[in-house]
Amino acid sequence: MTEADVSALLGPADIRRLAAELDVRPTKKLGQNFVHDPNTVRRIVAAAGVDDTDTVLEVGPGLGSLTLALLPAVREVVAVEIDDVLAGRLPRTVAERAPALADRLTVVNADALRATGDQLHEPTALVANLPYNVSVPVVLHLLAELPTMRRALVMVQAEVADRMAAGPGSKVYGIPSVKIAWYAEARRVATVPRSVFWPVPNVDSALVLLTRREQQQGDRNAVFTLVDAAFAQRRKTLRAALAGWAGTADRAEDILTRAGVDPAARGETITVGDYAAIARMAGKGQP
Repeated sequence: MTEADVSALLGPADIRRLAAELDVRPTKKLGQNFVHDPNTVRRIVAAAGVDDTDTVLEVGPGLGSLTLALLPAVREVVAVEIDDVLAGRLPRTVAERAPALADRLTVVNADALRATGDQLHEPTALVANLPYNVSVPVVLHLLAELPTMRRALVMVQAEVADRMAAGPGSKVYGIPSVKIAWYAEARRVATVPRSVFWPVPNVDSALVLLTRREQQQGDRNAVFTLVDAAFAQRRKTLRAALAGWAGTADRAEDILTRAGVDPAARGETITVGDYAAIARMAGKGQP
């Protein structure tokens, strides 16, 4: 990043000035916490590993802190913003602070949970400070909707980051962990202090790096239905928890045994590969 690029980044005074100009009051409903620290956004871009061949999707660009850090590093930034006022101001902010890079920005005024691949320019990467309240649903929707998206670096609430990257046996391993693991390998790479945000949230954040798997395991719908059933009764053995899914407990035990999974195990102790094997044995997935 050149000296000119660094000077384009937004600091605390810039963030407050823009917010005052737009009469923007960050809301918990939209999960809005704006990053005001240039070092943090530079760190995010570096950790994402993007370059000038990438079309990067940014969800919730807000006032443009991360957007301005991404633009010098990539071919295009597609910024999806649900807030009409923020979506309308972002192109002008970029034009004012980094005019030579303005043609690399496309703003889509939409809800990321409903955005389609046709709207989003087939991005190769996702780099985003995600709203706390919808971070996991957004990641899962975009992984499903955008097969061109090979990797992602997302900033989420630290507790959510732990769940996203958790492995079998962890106390926080659950439905989000398994479903994300079906698409990608997830790894928590850094903690982000709450002091770099305005307003200051009540929790720390963390960066999670996702790398899409070359080949997914089994049929997604079959595996996800199975995962939902297994975790609906988390404290029960798989034999008991999957009785309704399989028809009877005896049939669940038979499927589990043929899949090489201990019927006495619990859902939080097995891998996404185990879930795929169980779904296949039940005749609900691809062989």
